[in-house]
Amino acid sequence: MKNIIITCVLLITNVFALSHYDVSKKADEVMSGFEDSKALMTMTLVNANGQKRIRQMKASSLELEGGDKSLMEFISPSDVKGTKFLNYEHILKDDEQWLYLPALKRVKRISSKNKSGSFMGSEFSYEDLSAFNIDKYTYKKEECKIENIDGFDYYIVSRVPRSKTSGYTKQISLISTKTFLTYQVDYYDRKKSLLKTAYFKDYKKISGVYRIGKIHMKNFQNNKESILVWTEQSIKNSLKEKDFNKRVLKK
Repeated sequence: MKNIIITCVLLITNVFALSHYDVSKKADEVMSGFEDSKALMTMTLVNANGQKRIRQMKASSLELEGGDKSLMEFISPSDVKGTKFLNYEHILKDDEQWLYLPALKRVKRISSKNKSGSFMGSEFSYEDLSAFNIDKYTYKKEECKIENIDGFDYYIVSRVPRSKTSGYTKQISLISTKTFLTYQVDYYDRKKSLLKTAYFKDYKKISGVYRIGKIHMKNFQNNKESILVWTEQSIKNSLKEKDFNKRVLKK
C-alpha cells in the first residue's frame, strides 16, 4: 500500500512539474505526424455590426524538418478568386511569404515588418498563418499553472515571440491537461494590451493524427471576428516540395 501511495504522489507531482516549454512541446507533438494535408476552408468575416462576408479556399501543407510549407488559394467569391498565399516557415529566421494577386498578375512578397498586417481583410495576421513551432518562442522557466475552466483543467502557458518584428509581445494559451490540445490563445499587442483571442474547436483524428476543424478569432479592439472552418480534410497525400514551389503561384 505504501508503494502505491508513493507512486500516485510521484505521478501527481509530474503533472504539476511540467514547465511552459514542456507543455508546449507535448502540444506540438500531438499535432505532428500528418506528413502533408489537403482541405477546403471557409473564411467568414464578421464586422463590428455583425454583417458577414464568406470566402472559400483550398489549402495544402507539407510537414518538413526545417519548417513546414503551406499554400492557400481563394476559389470564391469572384473578387478574390485566384488569389494565392504561399508560406515557407523558418525556425531561426522570419518566414518567407508571398501573395499572388491575379488582377495585377503579380507576386507580392510580404516583408517581415508587415507580417502583423491583416490577411485579406480578416482578423488573422500573416504571422498567424505560419505553422506553430515551439522554438520560435521563449518561455517562463517556472512550473506551468493549472486552472479549472467550465469543469475542464487547462495548463496556462505563457510564451514570447523571439522575432523582433512580431506584432505580439506575448501569447497566453489554454492547453488541455488531458489531451494537450490547444483550446484558446490570447494575443497581446506591442502595447502589451489584449488584442484578440483565438478559440480552437472541432478537433478530429484523421489516420491517428489530430487536426483542427475550426478557429474563431475575436478582436477586442475593433469588435470584428473571423472564423476559419476546415472540411474535406485528408493527410498523407504524398505531396512533394515541388507542389509548393513559387512557380505554382502563377499557374
